[in-house]
Amino acid sequence: MPPDEAGASQSLGRVLPASELGVFAGVVVVPLLRSVVNKEAMRTSMLLLRCFVILSLRCGPAKVLAFTGTYGINYGRLADNLPSPERVVTLLKAAKIKNVRIYDADHSVLNAFKGSGLDLTVAIGNEYLRDISVNEDHAVSWIRYNVQSFLPDTRIRGIVVGNEVLGSTDQELAQALFGAIKNVYNGLKRLQLADNIEVSTPHAQFVFANSFPPSSCIFKEDVLGYMKPILDFFSQIGSPFYLNAYPFLAYKYDPEHIDINYALFLPNHGVYDSKTDLHYDNLLDAQIDAAYAALEAAGYDKMEVRISETGWASASTDNETGATIQNARTYNFNLRKRLFKKKGTPLRPKIVVKAYIFALFNEDMKPNANSEKHYGLFEPNGSIAYDIGYSGLKSSSASPTHLTLKDIYTRDWLSAYNMVHICFVAVVLVLTI
Repeated sequence: MPPDEAGASQSLGRVLPASELGVFAGVVVVPLLRSVVNKEAMRTSMLLLRCFVILSLRCGPAKVLAFTGTYGINYGRLADNLPSPERVVTLLKAAKIKNVRIYDADHSVLNAFKGSGLDLTVAIGNEYLRDISVNEDHAVSWIRYNVQSFLPDTRIRGIVVGNEVLGSTDQELAQALFGAIKNVYNGLKRLQLADNIEVSTPHAQFVFANSFPPSSCIFKEDVLGYMKPILDFFSQIGSPFYLNAYPFLAYKYDPEHIDINYALFLPNHGVYDSKTDLHYDNLLDAQIDAAYAALEAAGYDKMEVRISETGWASASTDNETGATIQNARTYNFNLRKRLFKKKGTPLRPKIVVKAYIFALFNEDMKPNANSEKHYGLFEPNGSIAYDIGYSGLKSSSASPTHLTLKDIYTRDWLSAYNMVHICFVAVVLVLTI
């Protein structure tokens, strides 16, 4: 069975750990060499293989990343009509969505994800930040109870500390954020989990003083004092800058000056940034590069920007501009297609964009604007809200008659994986003949 984003860790396409490289060499490479080279060449090839295995073992296993591929989803649960977490796991696996974020550490969800092969990021709510920021032992207790006790069967890959704290009016909470982040990371270190679990915090766009054109973006002055210690720390531990980016909201607040096609990844004239001489054909890329510009201006030009939330509302009873099923379908379909291309942005072309989509379900208990209730790719009963290539929770024995975007992505990944092994064998053969 070819590997996919919801596949088990034992699929054929997985990366072999160092401890298994020797087995691979003995079972696959050595018999092939024995059939084509003489004894002297065989001794040389065995020496090369031994060196390869020793170096691999010294390097050790790769650090586990919190994000596999480029596409993930936010599994919010502010609703009274959602399917059980077990059914949600079935839905995610059918949709081949591997990266999942939740907004707490609910144990019913963590239990449902056991053995699923899905990568899960949990969150510490804003209400816990003050306490954790002043007491590292409380951070350790939280991690033991909500993370360590579920490992390794539940693949918890990240902890989000707070949500959109900076830039809000709660200065006390802003003061507590860095201490909470540091104590959570130190807690992971004490429990020997820091190399396997990423620590992060997502930011709303109101941490920026301006964002147009992208190159002019900087952090707000009153935010920067709180932001710099966090960015310094994330630079040390290798965490990315997470941003909640919504072209829908930008368009909703300024439909006269923002082309709807520019917001929806449709053909348009785009936007030109004269300072960088870069052209933008979609608003999300411009929002990401604005964050890169702000980071660079603050002295963090090497930090990756990753999207923690993005999506488009499919309805609203408040007459919110642009909130239609057609627009939501167009945005999410084109976003999915854009992410599977594994491309960077105009300003950072070599850093592939990764994003968590908001959200898995329409949530009928979300507060604030009515559109907040209508971001889901799926209805609470598990059926699709609109068609972007997913089938929802429907029983069907029929085989697909066409390649989906994910099929193409998986096929190309497997081909590249096989090519690496073919090249390795070829190199050994050339060196030994």
